[in-house]
Amino acid sequence: MSDGPFDVFALIIAIIAFIIAIKASSQAAGLRRRLSSLEEMFYAQRQVQPPPLMPAPPMRAEAPAATSEAPPPLAPDAEAPPPPLTEDVSPPPLAASTEADAPPPLPAPAPGFEERLGTRWVVWIGGLALALGGFFMVRYSIEAGLVGPGVRVFLGGVFALALLGAGEWSRRKESISNIAALPIANIPAILTAAGTAVAFATIYAAYALYGFLVPATAFVLLGLVALGTLTAALLHGPALAGLGVVGAFVTPILVSSGKPDYWALYIYLAIVTAASFGLARIRLWRWLAVTTIAFAVLWIFPGLDTSDLQVAPHAFHVIAGFVLAALLVVCGFMFGPTIEDGEIEPVSSNSLGAYLFGAMLIVLSSAHADLALIAFTLLVGATLLVAWRAPAATGALGAAAATVFIVFAEWAVRANPDMLVLPGGPLAGIAPTATDSAVTLHLVMAAVFAAGFGIAGFLAQGRSNSAIIPVVWSAAAVATPIAILVALYARIAHLDRSIPFAILAVLLAAAFGAATEALARRETRPGGKISTALFATGTLGALALALTFALEKGWLTIALALMSLGTAWISMQRPIPFLRWLAAIFAGLVTARIGYDPRIVGDAVGTTPIFNWLLWGYGLPAASFWAASLFLRRRGDDGPLRMVESAAILFTALLAFMEIRHFATGGNMTDAPSLLECALQVCVALAMAIGLERLRLRSRSIVHNVGAVVLTAIGGLVSVFGLLILENPMLWRTDVGGAVFNLLLLGYALPAVLMLLLSYAVVGERGKAYANTIAGGALLFALAYVTLEIRRFYHGPILSTGATTGAEQYTYSIGWLGFGVVLLGVGILVNSERARLASAAVIALTILKAFVIDMSTLTGVYRALSFMCLGIVLVAIGWLYQRILFRRQVAPPPAPQTSI
Repeated sequence: MSDGPFDVFALIIAIIAFIIAIKASSQAAGLRRRLSSLEEMFYAQRQVQPPPLMPAPPMRAEAPAATSEAPPPLAPDAEAPPPPLTEDVSPPPLAASTEADAPPPLPAPAPGFEERLGTRWVVWIGGLALALGGFFMVRYSIEAGLVGPGVRVFLGGVFALALLGAGEWSRRKESISNIAALPIANIPAILTAAGTAVAFATIYAAYALYGFLVPATAFVLLGLVALGTLTAALLHGPALAGLGVVGAFVTPILVSSGKPDYWALYIYLAIVTAASFGLARIRLWRWLAVTTIAFAVLWIFPGLDTSDLQVAPHAFHVIAGFVLAALLVVCGFMFGPTIEDGEIEPVSSNSLGAYLFGAMLIVLSSAHADLALIAFTLLVGATLLVAWRAPAATGALGAAAATVFIVFAEWAVRANPDMLVLPGGPLAGIAPTATDSAVTLHLVMAAVFAAGFGIAGFLAQGRSNSAIIPVVWSAAAVATPIAILVALYARIAHLDRSIPFAILAVLLAAAFGAATEALARRETRPGGKISTALFATGTLGALALALTFALEKGWLTIALALMSLGTAWISMQRPIPFLRWLAAIFAGLVTARIGYDPRIVGDAVGTTPIFNWLLWGYGLPAASFWAASLFLRRRGDDGPLRMVESAAILFTALLAFMEIRHFATGGNMTDAPSLLECALQVCVALAMAIGLERLRLRSRSIVHNVGAVVLTAIGGLVSVFGLLILENPMLWRTDVGGAVFNLLLLGYALPAVLMLLLSYAVVGERGKAYANTIAGGALLFALAYVTLEIRRFYHGPILSTGATTGAEQYTYSIGWLGFGVVLLGVGILVNSERARLASAAVIALTILKAFVIDMSTLTGVYRALSFMCLGIVLVAIGWLYQRILFRRQVAPPPAPQTSI
C-alpha cells in the first residue's frame, strides 16, 4: 500500500493542531486579561481606614515670651542658667494617604513543576521541534523523491514564512494585551527563531544543492535573512538570538550534499557571523559573540584532514571572521564597544586569537602551502595593527607570538624528524615529510614577523597609562624574534654549528641592547622598568644563542645558564621581581635540559678524565648558578633564590658524580659501578655535605640546610649498600691494589675521616642523635678498614679467596685491640668523651670476638697469646681510668699539733 494517503492525513492533522494551538493561545490570553482586570478591581475597591489620632502629650514647660530687653549681665562667679526646655507641639497629620498605608502586594508564588512543564519546557521543545521538523521534512522529501527540487524549496519558504508570521502575530497580541511574556519561554521569540533557521536552510539548499540561485543571488538572500534575524532579535530578545545563531550554524550539517562546496559554506557562515556580531554589538551580548566565535572556529575543521585540502575557501573563512571580529567585537576599534583606556578585554583578545588559531591550523594541515602562509601573515600583521589601535586587544599579541612559533617550529621538525628522537628510541609514526612551500617564503615571513614584533613592541612603550600594556608588547617583541631564530636554526642548520646564524644572533642582541639603553634613558612610565628588563634579558638571550650557534651543541646548556646569571645581575641594576623569577626559569630550563640527556653532548663526551664535556656542561652552569645566587641573595631570600641555589647544588653534585663515573668507567658511562666509583662517590658526597654545613651557618639558607642533609643521606646509602655490601672486596672478587695505598684506603679510611669531620661539623647545630649516627658510621668504617688491611696482608690484592688461618684470626684481635687503645689514647689526650666511648665499643667487640671466635677457632700458642694480650690491655685500661681520668684526690693527714 502506498504511504501517500497517510502523509496527507498527517499533514492535515498537523494543520488542525496548529490552528487549535493558536485558538488555545488566544483563549489563554483572554483569561489572563480577565484575571488582571479582576485583580485591579479588587485593589481599587479595597479601602484602608486611617489609624485613630493620638492625643498630644502634655507640655512640661512653656517657652518664655520674647522681649526686646536684653538680660542683665552675669556676675563673674555666677553660672549661666540652663536653656529653656522647648517641645514640638505640632499635631500629627489628620489623615494618612491611602497609598502610603496600603499593604505591599503579596509576592507571586514560585512556579510548580506542572507550571514549568506546561508554560516553559513545552514551548522550548515545541520551537525546536518546529525547526527540526522543517529540516527533516526537506531531507525526507529528498530521500523519498516525493516532490521535485523546486517544490521542496517553495514548501520550505512557505513554512519559514508561516513560522515568522506566527511569531510576529503572537508578539503583537501580547503587546496589545499588556501581559508580559513568560520568563525563559518567550513564544514569539521561539517561533521567529524557528522560522529564521528554516529560511536559512531553504536558501542554502536552493543555492548549494539544486543550483537555483547563483552565488550573488544567494549572498543577497542570505544577507537579507541575516538582517531580518538581527532586526527580529532586537524585538524579541536573547532567546531568538541564541536559537537563531545555533540554528544558523547547524543548518549546513542538517541540509548537506555529498560533495561539499566550501565556498558556498563559508560565504553563508560569513553572513551569519556578521549578523550575529552586529546583534552582539548593538545589544552588548558578550555571550553571543563568544558563541559565534566558537561555532566559527569549529567550522574550520571540516576538510582539514583531506588530501585535497581547499586552502582558498578556508583562508577566506578565517580572514572574514577576523575582519568581522575586529570591526564589531574588539572594544575601542572601529565599531566595537567603548572601554576604559589601558584595560585588556578578554573577548576582544580571544576573538582575534581564535581566528589566528584557525589560520595556523590551515597552515599546518596544508603542509605550509603558499596561500595559507600568506593568509596567516596577513592575520598576524592585522593583529599587530588592531592591538596598536585598540589596547583592549593587546592580549591577542600572546596568541600571535605563540602561533608564529608553532608554525616555524613545525616547519623545522617536518624537515628534521630526528629532532623528535629521544634517547630511548624514535617515536612511533615519525618519518620525514616533504614541505610544499619554498624556504625563501619562510625566510621573508620570518624577517617580517621579527621586525614587526620587535619594532612595534619598542614603539609601543610609553603609549599607555596602564603597566600591563607595554609589558605585553615588550614580551612579544623579545620572545618572537628569538623563537623564530631558533626555529630557523633548527630547520636550516640542523642544530649544527652555523656562523651565519651566530652573526644574526649577535645583530639581534645589538638591537635589543640598543632598545634597552634607549628605554633606560626615558622618563619613568607605567611598566617601563619591566619592559626595559625584558629587552635586557633578550640581549642576554640572543648573546647566549650566538654562542650556541657558533660552538657545539652542548653550549646551549651553558648559554641558558649564563642567561640566568645575566638576568640575576640585571635584577641588581633594575630591582624588578619579574627578573628574579626569570633567572629561576632559566635555571629550570637548564635542569630540564640535562634531564633529557645527562651527558650533555651524547656520545661526544670524550675519554679524557676531568677535562671533557662534562666539565664544561656541568661546571660552567654550576658556577653561573652560584654567582647568580650571590646576586639574588643581596635583595632577600625568596622562591627564585632558592630555585637558583638548588640548581647550583644540583649541578655541583652532578658534576662531581658524573666526572667520577666517567673516570671510573674510562669514558664508557654505561658500565656497571665498581668499588673505585663507590668510594669516590662517598668521599665527594661527604665532602660537599661538610661544605654545605659550614655554608649554611653563614647563609642560614633552607636550601643549604636541606642540601647538606640530602648529600649526607646519599653518602650514607652508597656507603652501606655500595661499599659494605655490593662492592665489598671480602664478598666479591675485586683487586684492591697495593699494600698501603690501595682502594681500601680510599673506600674505607678516607670515608671514616670525612664522617668524623662531618659529625663534628653538625655538633650543636643539629640533633645529638644525628651527629652520633654519623660518628658511629665513622667508627664502623675505620674498623672495617683495619680489618680489610689485615686481610690484604694475608691474602694479597684479592681478598675474597683463601682460607683464614689462626695467625690471621689472632692478628684481627690484636688489630682491633690496638685500634681501641689508640682511640682511648686520643680520647684521653683531647678529653673527648666520644672517642673514649668509641674505644669502649671496639674493645667490647674485641672481647666478644675472643670468647666467641678465638676460643673455638684458635689453637695452641695463638689462643693463649690472644687472651694474654687481651687481659693485659684490659688491666692497663682500668689503670688508666683510675689514675688519669677518674683519679680520686686523697685528703692529706692532719698536721700534728704542738704544745706551746
